[in-house]
Amino acid sequence: MNSTDKIKWTLNNIKKSDDRQIENMSLAEMEKASRFHKSFPQYDATPLTSLPNLAKYLGLKRLFIKDESYRFGLNAFKVLGGSYAIAKYIAQQLGKDVSEVPYKVLTSDKLRKEFGQATFFTATDGNHGRGIAWAANKLGQKCVVRMPKGSTQTRLENIAKENATVTIENLNYDDCVRMAAKEAAKTENGIMVQDTAWEGYEEIPTWIMQGYGTLAMEADQQLEADGCVPTHIFVQAGVGSLAGAVIGYFANRFKENPPVMVVAEAEAANCLYRSARQCDGSRVNVTGDMLTIMAGLACGEANTVSWDILRNHASAFVSCPDWVSANGTRIYSSPLPGDKQIISGESGSVSMGLIHAVMTKPEYKDLKAALKLDENSKVLLISSEGDTDPERYREITWEGLYGSDKKPFAGIQ
Repeated sequence: MNSTDKIKWTLNNIKKSDDRQIENMSLAEMEKASRFHKSFPQYDATPLTSLPNLAKYLGLKRLFIKDESYRFGLNAFKVLGGSYAIAKYIAQQLGKDVSEVPYKVLTSDKLRKEFGQATFFTATDGNHGRGIAWAANKLGQKCVVRMPKGSTQTRLENIAKENATVTIENLNYDDCVRMAAKEAAKTENGIMVQDTAWEGYEEIPTWIMQGYGTLAMEADQQLEADGCVPTHIFVQAGVGSLAGAVIGYFANRFKENPPVMVVAEAEAANCLYRSARQCDGSRVNVTGDMLTIMAGLACGEANTVSWDILRNHASAFVSCPDWVSANGTRIYSSPLPGDKQIISGESGSVSMGLIHAVMTKPEYKDLKAALKLDENSKVLLISSEGDTDPERYREITWEGLYGSDKKPFAGIQ
């Protein structure tokens, strides 16, 4: 793999399923999650930023960015899913509906005595684990986090600050998931809270995806306030939980005429793209170290719940080399005059790098045509994280990592 690698893509020609998971992302379910998050004193809707000058430069009518760097002071969207899943689990154990356990109730001494002490286990490259640790800490619960090899010390320290037990293991992401699941099973009151779903473990990942729905509902309402209905949505994917939540929401929101919805992955962990290429509905896993600067997308096994939504409702799947993400980060950080700067980390910026490449590079004219992108397009991108790894962010924006030096990414030293 090197920085001259081409973007690969495929339209969705996958055999459809019975689409049973789409109802889990219904507007009613997303509204329930939104009400829960609004009960947090830290809650505020993250900005939806319009970049009119970049839109004009790219040949688009409108370009909107949902900027998750402001989420709960944690610099990433992941806390939405983790906090909601923990709340749903506690409510379930107490025989209550999640609407009965808003933040004030969850953090009360009365509920803690009623529920007791649990230990929430998870695996993460950083943002998801930090969100779980933050939520568990706020609720007076324990948390254990396992991180894959290549995870940075900065990300580990951010998790440790939330009173979690956290280690970096000599394993890839998917093997860390398996490790944490085994530990949870052996621990009294141990609970696995993971956005990766597999057969037999789908309820909690579904709750996490519903929590991500708060982001999608906010963006929809912000677009509506601007008088805009999106024609295109680009969303990045690791295991696919965010993509499934966003695409599931907008598929329900615009059932008769949904936007063109595109899934972007890191080339080193492109399990959804590879699965889509097979067309038969089966999932293809990516194994090995999955070295990519897009640490949050370095996941080789698709969420089964999300995959069912994506195979039925995504328009296209795109595999992106690291230069795409790095270019997106730099575009966000150096806006055209009059546009606002957005701080977007390497896992948050791949969709920006993708839309820029598709709209400006002749070698992707077929993809541009297939996605029906033109001067009438109103595009929504999700910047899912800020500079959650400040050192890596500076390497990209200051030193041109995956820029003109053409050096391949060889892992974190």
